[in-house]
Amino acid sequence: MRFAQMWRTPAGRGFIMLAVMSAAFGFAFNAHGGVVTNFFEEVLKLRGPEFGYITAIREVGGFFLIFLTAVLYRVTLQWLTAGALILLGIGYVLFGFATSFLAVIPWVVITSFGMHTVLQTQFSLGMSLTIESKSGAILGRMASIGQGGTFAGLFMVFLIFQFGLLSYRATFIVLGIVALLGAIAIARFPHLHEGEARKIAPTREPIVWKRDYRYYYVLNVLDGARQQVFFSFGLWVLVNRFSMTVSHIALLLLAVAFVSMMSSAWIGRRIDRHGERLTISVINVAYVAALIGFAVVGNVLAACVFYLIYAFISPVSTIAATTYVRKIAMARDVAPTLAIGVTLMHATAIVVPVVAGYILNFVGYQIPFFIACVFAVAAIGVTRGLDPAKQKSAERVAADLAAAAAGPRAAAAGLLAATEESAAEAAAVLMATDGGPGEEIAGQAAVQSITELEE
Repeated sequence: MRFAQMWRTPAGRGFIMLAVMSAAFGFAFNAHGGVVTNFFEEVLKLRGPEFGYITAIREVGGFFLIFLTAVLYRVTLQWLTAGALILLGIGYVLFGFATSFLAVIPWVVITSFGMHTVLQTQFSLGMSLTIESKSGAILGRMASIGQGGTFAGLFMVFLIFQFGLLSYRATFIVLGIVALLGAIAIARFPHLHEGEARKIAPTREPIVWKRDYRYYYVLNVLDGARQQVFFSFGLWVLVNRFSMTVSHIALLLLAVAFVSMMSSAWIGRRIDRHGERLTISVINVAYVAALIGFAVVGNVLAACVFYLIYAFISPVSTIAATTYVRKIAMARDVAPTLAIGVTLMHATAIVVPVVAGYILNFVGYQIPFFIACVFAVAAIGVTRGLDPAKQKSAERVAADLAAAAAGPRAAAAGLLAATEESAAEAAAVLMATDGGPGEEIAGQAAVQSITELEE
């Protein structure tokens, strides 16, 4: 019944479609991550430095995302996301046919473009489902659903490799098929803005680079450097140093997925309540503690605990930085600004793993993790300057003043006239903007379903 009520409204349909896509993407992407380290180690026979090099190659897609987004800025976000998932699925299928370091590079690049595009566009699609003050909650909810897909994918990986059910190649084919199902789910995502339907897709700029968003840019550079050290070498340390098998890795990642699935929505609401400045500061302190702990412990159980902690909290800074951008930027600037952020993040992600991989030829594996701590400390310093209320772009300030002067009812009436929405959708608009007691009419049940999910 609740599903049927949600499906009747554009925002409800969008939520369901994005939820299915997020689950499919989480399933395919993270199950692949749970398998690929052992595939590199056991099948392709890669060594420590080569893990750094392959990680740098994998980040090429993220680095060039800004240019891809600029070229395809006329393509709607839902079709861009669907195309990226198709590319990701094809790459995963072909992954299993690689037999050497050089042979796997083309498929690493293909999946890189697909994966990094979805990682950026899913935030924009998610924030279009709701109003600004609920952005953290909806992104947290989507993260939780994505982790549900991750849990299912990793459980499948555990069963496959624990009982020898499929080969690496067959497993990669399954993951490719799941990614294609995600593409089908998101292709018809409705055109939305602030949770309300639009006849045409919201416009977005091809490239946005503004001084107003400088804190977001810097945070992404530091975030990328720190993240890539850990995720380039974290699993490699567990496999190479502590001899963990695919089944062991799958169980560890299952634990991460389960904890994240249970708490991501709660974390999103905390970001909305406490703000980005406090959230990012606290989470970077936690990054430092987890990185140091992972580097210095000498037994596999403790290493797994610190890996779980870090992997669980790692998305928080990204979600908080994303909600910060939405608070200070014009709506048309959000998607291209997020693309800039991903590109900056992966500019460092290309350089840092290569340097860290080279360093591993001469020092112990602990040193790159200590270097990652430096980036986290620097991020704490940058975060002290965040103040979304005072850092809005000039255009955003002018737009907010105009909206306040027009009043919520005038804005709703103008929206209805411009889009010629149905009576049910009109009720949803009035409820969202004013919430007066006399306006709880045809769209009430569906809007209430969305609101309950966000809360």
